[in-house]
Order: sequence, then structure tokens, then C-alpha cells
Amino acid sequence: MLDVAGLARSTFFYHQLRLQAPDPKEKLKAAVTEIFTTNHGRYGHRRIHTELSKQGWVTAKKTVLKLMRALGLACKVRRKKRYNSHQGEQGRIAPNLLNRQFEADAPNRKWVTDVTEFSVGDRKLYLSPIMDLFDRQIISHSISTSPNLALTNSSLQQALACLQPGQHPLVHSDQGFQYQHVTWRTLLEGAGAVQSMSRKGNCYDNAVMENFFGHLKEELFHRVRFISTDALAAQLNDYIHWYNTNRISTKLKGLSPVQYRAQALAA
Repeated sequence: MLDVAGLARSTFFYHQLRLQAPDPKEKLKAAVTEIFTTNHGRYGHRRIHTELSKQGWVTAKKTVLKLMRALGLACKVRRKKRYNSHQGEQGRIAPNLLNRQFEADAPNRKWVTDVTEFSVGDRKLYLSPIMDLFDRQIISHSISTSPNLALTNSSLQQALACLQPGQHPLVHSDQGFQYQHVTWRTLLEGAGAVQSMSRKGNCYDNAVMENFFGHLKEELFHRVRFISTDALAAQLNDYIHWYNTNRISTKLKGLSPVQYRAQALAA
């Protein structure tokens, strides 16, 4: 057969030994798989590369991507939404004081919030988180089967309870009825917080919170079929804990929100 194929015997035995040799990237593949699995399949090659670097591995991002493809490890990527240039109208309750300045130089300077809806069969579940723009940490959240005042006021009360003396955050939301209600405004005034609202019909004025909802639904909700709102509520609590303590962010120098805050406050 070798004579017919025109191959030398040495070439045949060389390739035969290569197939029998141990995989030189076996340990690296195991490390990639462990990171991907530990983070519930929510990490792409960039975040896995960051975690590998923390563990002491020296490898290229392209190598990690190639290995992930060979191992069949695919992270779902959110589809980008088309940009809408509609500016919207200022709210009657509060102007857009945040003005898309989504960075903060210290904790409890700028908060953003919103409500998102989930459908489980014929039932609905609503999540109201409050995010600190300093480290993108979800500092409080509440869950309910109704998007009522108690839902949003509860998450705000939890967040306000964490304030230190002298801290008076800017709290930004859309123009939802919950944020225009006197109870919400009274809570803010009582804490010395400043209210800010997105312009009407402009989700980009609260883009960071919308981005969080996008990651949450792609990394959790769209991957699992939930049989009850209770099961979903439990997973939402777990996801937010993982997001705060473990999920690394390129904007936070490869750290999770909790790690970034601890490092910043210790400096």
C-alpha cells in the first residue's frame, strides 16, 4: 500500500507514533473546560483567556478560541440591537441628569435601576435591581409576580440602607409609573438622593441596566425552561450572586464587581 501511495515507510511510522503520543495540550484543554463549566457555559474565549492568565497559563486568545471550538464549547453571544437615534422628551418629574455618564469614581455616587419581565407559562415574574455604576454591582434587588410599587420601593429601600453618612447618590431610571409615584420620590428625598430620568422612549439613556438585562436573559433565562416562577426566582437570586462575586468583566480589569470594589477600597 505504501508503494502504491508513494509514501516512505519512515513517513508512515512517524505519523503512526504521532497519533499514539500524548496530547501536549491535554492539561490546557482540561483547564479551559473547567473554567467554562464552572461558569455555567457563560464565558467566551476572552474571559476564559483572562481566567487562564490568572492561573499562570501563558497562551494566546486565538489558541483558546481554537481549543474551545475543538472541544465543542460554545458561548451564546447576544445579538446587537440596531441603534435608534430618537432622543425622546424630558420627563416632567425629573430631567436626565445622568446624561449617559455611566462612570463613577467612588461607590454610591450613581445608581441605575429598571424593571424587567419574564414569562413562565401563563405567569409573569418581575425583577427590580439597582446597580452601582462604580463597579456595576447589583447592590439590591427584589422579585415579584406584579410590577407594583412594592417591587421597586423594596429594592430602593434595601439600597438606601447601605449608604454611609454623607453619601447622596444620583438615582437614574426610566419614566415608569413606579418612579414617578410620590412614594419613590419621598424615599429619595428622605435619603438626600437626587432623581434622574431617561428621556421618553430612549432606552440608551439607561444603557448599562439594559445591558445587564441582556446578559441575564441570554446567560440564564433563554438557556433553561423553567417550570414555575418559584424556580426562576431562585435561579435569579443565584445568578445575581454569581454576577456580583464571580463573573469577571473586561471593564473592571478582569475582576468581578465585588473583587473590583474590594481592591479599590483597599488601595
